[in-house]
Amino acid sequence: MKKYIVLALVLVFILSVALTGCAAPKSNLILATGGTSGTYYPFGGAMAQIFNSKIADMNVTAQSTGASVENLKLIGKKEAELAIVQNDMTDYAYNGLESFKDGKIENVRAIATLYPEVIQIVASEDSGIVTMNDIKGKKFSVGAPGSGVEANARQILDVLTMTYDDFAANYLSFSESADSLKDKHIDGFLFMSGIPNAAIQDTATTSKLKFVSLSDDVVTQLTTKYPFFTAFTIPAGTYNGQDTDVKTVAVKATLIVGAEVSEKVVYDLTKALFENQPELATGHAKGKELNLTDAVQGISVPFHPGAEKYYKEVGAIK
Repeated sequence: MKKYIVLALVLVFILSVALTGCAAPKSNLILATGGTSGTYYPFGGAMAQIFNSKIADMNVTAQSTGASVENLKLIGKKEAELAIVQNDMTDYAYNGLESFKDGKIENVRAIATLYPEVIQIVASEDSGIVTMNDIKGKKFSVGAPGSGVEANARQILDVLTMTYDDFAANYLSFSESADSLKDKHIDGFLFMSGIPNAAIQDTATTSKLKFVSLSDDVVTQLTTKYPFFTAFTIPAGTYNGQDTDVKTVAVKATLIVGAEVSEKVVYDLTKALFENQPELATGHAKGKELNLTDAVQGISVPFHPGAEKYYKEVGAIK
């Protein structure tokens, strides 16, 4: 009898090992985001919650980082599988431009653009700046040196056939630009963020501001020459004293993935992202801006085959 009990236990052990070996392996993925005080980190956490709760055997961990440039380098070194980045920075990385002149990152693939990060051009009301051409001879901030914002400023100036020689260029961060405008040390500034932006909101409560539009022709030239730009309108009333719509361009916060991640995993991630958009919107306000039509716009690097498969199924791309 004892012999049969031992034999039965051995068979149970062998069967359990066999079943364990047949189980689907768990996907453990790192999602590189941004600083804990910014938007990328909590938004990445909300996406990770969707992925982990809606996809079997999925474990995505949102990791705080230095944002776009660092995230792209993490993808390149295969130290992260997923990342949130600006789509213009993705273009630079893939093509070896701007901050990536020392080497291309060619394994980067797109999953979806998530929400717009808008070029906003602001001037003091008494500066005389009504269009971008009016910054000639003025003191104007173009963003921190070497930043994505500063690259965007040069691209806009290029279309306008202007250079830094046409005005007194100041290289200031968002908060430094806002403070300098309030203190009348500069006449205006250009920067990029989601809307509404807290620094502009604060400045608009104490200073009369002019919100500068780009002409339709400039918008067309920018979106044609730099395919990561998309046309965007800042609705009237977004800021105090902004009584009319403002035409501009935007780049997109984008979810990217390493080319080495399997097609099935990326398909499952893409499907879960869009099928659970209402839940994502509950997890983070920016989730309200995610939609299938915009998600495939402004992408200048290859889509991952898994994402492409999903978009073709739902008719988002042909």
